Amino acid sequence: MAQISGQGTIWNLPNYFAELFTADVRRFPFLSMIGGLTGGKQTGNFEFACSSEYDFPAAAQPALTETASLTAPTATEAVRAQVKNVTQIFQQAVNLSYVKLSNQGRLSGINSQGEENNVEDENAFQINYNLQIIARNIEYVNFNGAYQIATSAAVANKSRGMFAACALSGGSVVAAAGATLSKALMDELLRTMFDAGSEFIVPVIWANGFQKQKLSDIYGYAPTDRTIGGVNIKQIETDFGVLGVADAHRFVPAASLLVADMAVIAPVTQPVPKKGNFFLEELSKTGASENSQLFGQYGLDHGPAFAHGAITGLATS
Repeated sequence: MAQISGQGTIWNLPNYFAELFTADVRRFPFLSMIGGLTGGKQTGNFEFACSSEYDFPAAAQPALTETASLTAPTATEAVRAQVKNVTQIFQQAVNLSYVKLSNQGRLSGINSQGEENNVEDENAFQINYNLQIIARNIEYVNFNGAYQIATSAAVANKSRGMFAACALSGGSVVAAAGATLSKALMDELLRTMFDAGSEFIVPVIWANGFQKQKLSDIYGYAPTDRTIGGVNIKQIETDFGVLGVADAHRFVPAASLLVADMAVIAPVTQPVPKKGNFFLEELSKTGASENSQLFGQYGLDHGPAFAHGAITGLATS
């Protein structure tokens, strides 16, 4: 199995009979949970604000005398700062020859009487395939995106993902230094997030398969029914509130774990006037082929860094 680049023809895109399957990720729970590509926010500027933040001085007990109170104190004002992210371009194209499209009845591989092509509409299948590529890349960026802002037409915007957001000033990152995930590490992360100011409104834990199993080991207990075994932890009661536990996600780095407050996260799209966002349009023809492209712009509004936290550098075996 392989992906080809360039034009699809009858020779490089063979037809087969059999039910279609893929082992790759086709579910995008993080994107769905924050509203998907049709929810969230829209922007008319590729650079958008995620939060505007300010701090209070450390709480202290005043010691003002009556005499001192007769003179107004030095004025105090809060200075605000802004945290920003960017939308980035997601673009795919499909180009299928007329000959390929007109040979739906030609099958490769094992051919037996009565078998039919498993793809009824090649163009629709390839367009949907490329839409899935875009959705997969967006889900990957939501976790792993590294921030970059364009400074010219030759420099790409790159949206910051959740793990990079946790590493911003005010965020919470616990370095495990190769240690196995444990309740002590989880307690340290939640305590660090609390101290940083997290309100734990809708906190959800995101982990890869290995760390998800470790969570079930840490917080699970054996069922009382003698005919049922095993646990699948879906929420955890903590001193700071109830944390949801998402299903294991293959786009979360194996050595990391994320606690994201989903209440402050939103997708941000940037529509093209009169076209919308993530639209399909036909490209100019240069020969006997169907040629089209998918185009859209997307960025992650991750909210304030102090709302989230991560553990990095965990053992993976």
